[in-house]
Amino acid sequence: MPLQTRTISRRSLRRWVLPDPGESKYDRGTVLVIGGAARSPGAVALAGVAALRVGAGRITLGVARSVAPALGVGVPEAGVIALPETDDGSVRPDAYTAVLSSLSSARAVLIGPGLDDVESAVQLVRALGEEAPEDATFVLDAFALAAVAEHRSLVAPLRGRLILTPSPTELGVLLGGGDVAADRPSDIRRAAREVSRTYGAAVATQALVTDADGSAWRIRAGGPGLGTSGSGDVLAGAIAGLAARGASAPVAAVWATYLHASAGDQLARGRRGVGYLAREIADLFPDLIADLS
Repeated sequence: MPLQTRTISRRSLRRWVLPDPGESKYDRGTVLVIGGAARSPGAVALAGVAALRVGAGRITLGVARSVAPALGVGVPEAGVIALPETDDGSVRPDAYTAVLSSLSSARAVLIGPGLDDVESAVQLVRALGEEAPEDATFVLDAFALAAVAEHRSLVAPLRGRLILTPSPTELGVLLGGGDVAADRPSDIRRAAREVSRTYGAAVATQALVTDADGSAWRIRAGGPGLGTSGSGDVLAGAIAGLAARGASAPVAAVWATYLHASAGDQLARGRRGVGYLAREIADLFPDLIADLS
């Protein structure tokens, strides 16, 4: 008998209670975001702000050294780590050494936004996965997904506390290179479930979330406007922020996907569905969460 896919609506999400916010920023956890080559530091900024907007207590952002000062000014709420970079601005494979001292306080680690070198992503995932606290949740996005697709053993220590955020194309890459039709929900659902089982991870792709036990949830919200530059970085940051607050991997992924899609629906009104910016999405998260509490 095929496994059912449960639909998540505003009403049903109210049953998925988020962890209590506690009394201070330390109760809501720290998110460590690593990425940001010199040509794409904005991805890390978008992810970090989204993590704060869903209630994470603190964020630390790691980006290429040449753009670190500008990021610190652009996101004054963040601690910033300057990562060693190559002559052309890519984060170097040995960049993990600059991050290790910040790992002990991280409750969620997001790797990938703005990275542009697979080997760097491989080394970051390997080193941080080995050194991070055992209760830290890992969220992998963009080039970090390509890294684990080529080296699946990298995430073996992270099974059960791992969240992947692939596009339909990246689902195929994670499964060894097969094509996954973006316009066929049944194909996406089947591939996402297989990725979840293979990597021991929750998977958030488009409006779908799957978990390693075969569970699947379809979020009833969102539209084409979410297909805009930086939107995926916002989603990944929201997932990491909720995980830092103490939500389990599937709960963090479902909540973040719903918030991301619902914010898109609100922004689409009056714009014929498209034309809003990724940076606007996270601004709506606090009110959406409050309305669901």
